[in-house]
Amino acid sequence: MSTERPRWSDRRRRTLLGLAGGALAGGLGAVALPAEYGVTAGFLAALCAFLLVAALVVFVAVPGPDTPRALLHLTPLAGAVLVVAVLLVLANPAGSLRWLWIVAAVLAAGWTAVAVRETRRSGR
Repeated sequence: MSTERPRWSDRRRRTLLGLAGGALAGGLGAVALPAEYGVTAGFLAALCAFLLVAALVVFVAVPGPDTPRALLHLTPLAGAVLVVAVLLVLANPAGSLRWLWIVAAVLAAGWTAVAVRETRRSGR
């Protein structure tokens, strides 16, 4: 027995179309624009393409409404963000951005604690 997936909202469709359009426009700009403008357009196209794939994965994984709340309670995602933040702190021992990575690691630790507590409370 399978249940029907809910239709995607207009906001989700607009997000995906906007990112696809940005990737296409940036790719065309990378080919058509000269030197540094073309490189910048290429980077923006790659960023839009990456965000398009990430948004698609999130929208397929969390089919219904309230996506941010569902992502907030995903313990594996919170743990992965914590690991990356700690690795960034360790990789930049004396850099000027170390304080930013420390703040990110503390926030990620808080997110992980909330996600674990909510997961245990709801019994998922």
